[in-house]
Amino acid sequence: MIDRIEISNVATYGTTPQALSDLKEVNFVYGSNGTGKTTISRVIADCSSHTHCSLVWRGGTAMELLVYNRDFVERNFNQPNELKGIFTLGEKDKTTLDKIEAAKTELDEIKRKIVQLKGVLQGEDGNGGKRADLEELEAAFEGKCWNLKLKHDEKLQGAFAGVRGKKSAFKTRILAESESNTSASVSLTDLENKASTVFGDAPLAALTLAVPNGADLLAHETNAILKKKVIGKSDVDIAALIQKLGNSDWVKQGRDYYDPDERVCPFCQQDTPPSLEESFNDYFDETFMADTASIEKLYTDYKTDAERLQRSVQTILDAPSTFLDVEKLQSESELLASKVRINIQRIEEKRRESSKSVELDSLKNVLSAVTKIIEDANAAIQKHNTMVENLATERTQLTGQVWRYLLDHEIKAELATYTTQKTGIEKGIESLETQIANKTKDQLAKNQEIKSLEKDTTSIQPTIDAINTLLHSFGFTGFALAKSERDPFYNIQRPDGSDAKQTLSEGEKSFITFLYFYHLLKGSETETGMTSDRVVVFDDPVSSLDSDILFIVSNLIKGVFDEVRNSSGTIKQVFVLTHNVYFHKEVSFHPSRCADGRLKDETFWTVRKSNQESKIRHHETNPIKTSYELLWIEVRNHDRDNLAIQNTMRRILENYFKILGNVDPDEICAHFEGREKLICRSLFSWVNDGSHFAHDSLYVSIDSSMVEGYLSVFKQVFEKTGHIAHYNMMMGETTTPETVESVETATPLP
Repeated sequence: MIDRIEISNVATYGTTPQALSDLKEVNFVYGSNGTGKTTISRVIADCSSHTHCSLVWRGGTAMELLVYNRDFVERNFNQPNELKGIFTLGEKDKTTLDKIEAAKTELDEIKRKIVQLKGVLQGEDGNGGKRADLEELEAAFEGKCWNLKLKHDEKLQGAFAGVRGKKSAFKTRILAESESNTSASVSLTDLENKASTVFGDAPLAALTLAVPNGADLLAHETNAILKKKVIGKSDVDIAALIQKLGNSDWVKQGRDYYDPDERVCPFCQQDTPPSLEESFNDYFDETFMADTASIEKLYTDYKTDAERLQRSVQTILDAPSTFLDVEKLQSESELLASKVRINIQRIEEKRRESSKSVELDSLKNVLSAVTKIIEDANAAIQKHNTMVENLATERTQLTGQVWRYLLDHEIKAELATYTTQKTGIEKGIESLETQIANKTKDQLAKNQEIKSLEKDTTSIQPTIDAINTLLHSFGFTGFALAKSERDPFYNIQRPDGSDAKQTLSEGEKSFITFLYFYHLLKGSETETGMTSDRVVVFDDPVSSLDSDILFIVSNLIKGVFDEVRNSSGTIKQVFVLTHNVYFHKEVSFHPSRCADGRLKDETFWTVRKSNQESKIRHHETNPIKTSYELLWIEVRNHDRDNLAIQNTMRRILENYFKILGNVDPDEICAHFEGREKLICRSLFSWVNDGSHFAHDSLYVSIDSSMVEGYLSVFKQVFEKTGHIAHYNMMMGETTTPETVESVETATPLP
């Protein structure tokens, strides 16, 4: 059966889970309309559809769920189609029935054995048994391992790196070392002495420096274009003059200012012959232009390669290694920069005077010096890293020796005991799991056997006969169930054979709905399954029934209680949820229950709304005494529902002053003035509208400030009519024999 229900984040329930726990065979839940009762029944009916809700089954064994609520009514009676037939076991084939009974007994024994095995495996609540024993063993051994860490952490913490912050990790390391550690055994004194050195502040391995590559830059120094005299073509008419004057570069620059259309020399401003432009083009031919382009490329490439090389050196200087001779490298870097500047100037000179031969200062020596400085640093870094690597080896060796010491001298006996006990418990768990798996297979096979037997002796006719008998015995003669032409379904028919389903009154519909559900408890909507164990929920089954039928329904439900309490049927647990005080009082009555107690197989709960959120509360005794007392409880409760308090006070005044009789509401209201008079008239509105009004759920929008006004007038009504003693008693302020007598004459409201 269900052991615990948790509800949150659904309908009127907030994020804080509301729980019904330690549930028994019979469970009563009372709450006004809109407080969240139907949500409870829906969660029971289909917990998987409610993400933030949960059901905990006792022993981990789920049962069939049968839930009577508004969803059941909608699904079965508010649809135009026929009713599904309810299959029940027939009585003609006694041999088959005996086989079913015997198989059911065997099935119950299998289920009992599964529950027993699960209890041994994990306890009744899922938190005990062998699995709990294993968890306790693990926790105890984990604590012993952790004590070793605390004992030696100050001096040997280096060996515990990676597992110092978590108990479970330390225990796991102990177990792993016990399987693989082959280190030599060393005394604790030697371990601690060595640890002070090996586990001290350790140097880190350093990164080697990138050696700048100056090959491309050096290659530019031998570029043939540097020494080549780049001049024009010699067989052109102006070539002799240019060569004689040696002013090829000057002429080349002057061409940029010469306009062929104007034919004026840019230097002497004399007119030039028409052939001069053509002579210039012939003189500065393709070879000349190609050489000029080579000079430009050399200039660009040299600058790019020089900048790249200098950046490489500067990067090393910006984040110098401790193994680098920074001063030497800085000096060579400055020399390199100086030579690069000179060489760039010489290439620029070649660009301006391409006929001039130039030579670059070689960077070979300075680049060799830079390379040597960096390579010397890398050699020192490599030596350092070798030392660091050896230190890591030392640490690894010492770490193994520390764990070996713990295994041999600190936890040897405890580890042996733990291993032996764990092996035994795990074997027990494995055996239990195997037995449960086998019994589960037996359960499935037995269920299949029962289903096969049930198919041979099931019928929907007995349910028709039983429901019709009850209908007629209680005076419902205007309709009856009949077998539909479409098997296996029912029709609801009038005596003349016409369809009655759509013309039933609310009372008729409510009663036949309940009877249909009641007989479903004894049967199934299919040809099999009527002998499966079940949990039953009745959610407000009497909302539209008169007092006579209410009494009948409550007695039928009490019969279900008896079946549960006597273990005489398939129903193992019952929930009754209602907003009707009279029905709650009737259905929960038991002659063996003391006034201030409860039976061992039942629980009591109430559901209320506080700040628009549903709250579930457990009660050690039946919290509902009479409807009249319940109404006063609503008034006394500071966490009251503002929406319903107005109607609650009306019902108290109706109930109390009708008992006294000869009440003149107008005379009472005459004692008030202004706004209080309007409130008083509102509270006595039942007089003019009939007693039916007081039973209706009349709600008027009312805020917290208005509530205080209503409560004040409510109290004054008792003061002004001379009944303040009764008010004080019901509010818990005073109690007198006179007021007790007046309360005892009050009758409960349905």
